[in-house]
Amino acid sequence: MAKKLHTFMGDTPAQALKKAQDTFGGDVLLVENKEIRKKSLTQPGLYEIVIAVDGDVQPATPIESSPATFQQDAKQEEVLSAPNSVQKRLDEIADKKIKKRKEAQKPRIYDEVTLQLSDAVKQISKIANVPSNMPENPQIQPATRPFPSATPAPKSQAKAFAPTMISQSIDERANEKIQDLQQTRLEQHLNDKMELKSIKAELNELNDKLKIIQNMLWDEKSPKNEGLNIPQEFAEIYRIAKTSGMKREHLDTIMQLSLELMPLKMRSNSTTIKRYFREVLRKMIYCRGENLQNNAKKILMLVGPTGVGKTTTLAKLAARYSLMLNARYRVGVITLDTYRLAAVDQLMAYARMMKLSIDTVVEPEEFGKAIDSLKHCDYILIDTAGHSQHDHKKLQTLKTYLNSDYKIDINLVLSVNTKYEDLRDTYNAFSELDIDTLIFSKLDESRYFGNIFSLVYETKKPISYLSIGQGVPNDLVLASNDYLVDCLLDGFRRPEPR
Repeated sequence: MAKKLHTFMGDTPAQALKKAQDTFGGDVLLVENKEIRKKSLTQPGLYEIVIAVDGDVQPATPIESSPATFQQDAKQEEVLSAPNSVQKRLDEIADKKIKKRKEAQKPRIYDEVTLQLSDAVKQISKIANVPSNMPENPQIQPATRPFPSATPAPKSQAKAFAPTMISQSIDERANEKIQDLQQTRLEQHLNDKMELKSIKAELNELNDKLKIIQNMLWDEKSPKNEGLNIPQEFAEIYRIAKTSGMKREHLDTIMQLSLELMPLKMRSNSTTIKRYFREVLRKMIYCRGENLQNNAKKILMLVGPTGVGKTTTLAKLAARYSLMLNARYRVGVITLDTYRLAAVDQLMAYARMMKLSIDTVVEPEEFGKAIDSLKHCDYILIDTAGHSQHDHKKLQTLKTYLNSDYKIDINLVLSVNTKYEDLRDTYNAFSELDIDTLIFSKLDESRYFGNIFSLVYETKKPISYLSIGQGVPNDLVLASNDYLVDCLLDGFRRPEPR
């Protein structure tokens, strides 16, 4: 018997079904139930149902004509004369549901492609030494969103809306097709992932080869002829370290140690070579932390040549101890620099702003009295006059201030933008004062920091502070191995605020 399909509209599925039953009697077969418009405060909901009845069944009441049913009244009743017409209609409905589910899965497919591309972008970013926040191993999960079910009818109509064999067939066909689609996409994704991994490895290898070729064209392109045989894969890091101002023999020592101790499997990649070299440089640097002990008086004297920033560094230290640390220490200042009135006035101004005690000493005999007058202070900072490392007479005068019973921590202040030979010469001259630690200033004015490494490596003296600008008090930081190595290999940068 041929079947006919009819559609009915209602504010609820139950109301639409009741219209169908009033029209054709209780023997109707529910084919599809669809929500057209959600219920709101201003208007009722709208639902559409599709029913199938025998071709010879006549409507008990005239079917209402509605512009909302299938767009035209002529489409409201479709006669299925062929034996397989109902099956054809069911296939159309199943295809329609599959199409909807495909549309819902499109953003997820785009996400998979985006994540695959992000892997390549991340790798290229690493090669270009650009940080990236993309995840290392994106995990793609196949879409498993449940198939949307029809809106349930009220309990009173539960029997009428029970799943029929036809609706089960539709769902089974749709689910089978979707599962096949998901499996195909998953296999494609795994294949793409393996292919992308292979491309990454080839890019890494190609990048390393390009760096080797680049360094072969380096101006001094044959370091192996200058004493130490440097493999080409080490040429880039060798060039960076050499142009930094590091003493040649120190650089050769580091390279020799790296070549002897570095595992062979690490030598094929320029990134691992640089990482290993960075760790060796860290071991070369001696840094001294702050010994902030309560009830322990500490006297610090800043010495050094003219123009390295001793007075400004002392003001930064005074602000650090009295204002910036967790414990507010009492700080006193003594200046021995009576040759420069501007320096004395500068210190006086800083002392007034920070409410510090300050005293000026002209003769060595007054030095002990000045320290005693500041015995209530936790830290006593002493500023000295700058002079040439070749002026031995002034160095001897400065030494007389140290012939006392006080334990004074001698800090040699040096400018980074001074070549290694002059730094070493200055250190040798001031070493008569028994240098305890080094302070380097003007890091922000230099691009090369290898001279620091060579001086510390030779003298075995620790670095305590680094001055990275003119600002008082923020442009003074505690010396750090990691920060200095970063400056040497990557150039100056301001440290991250803590």
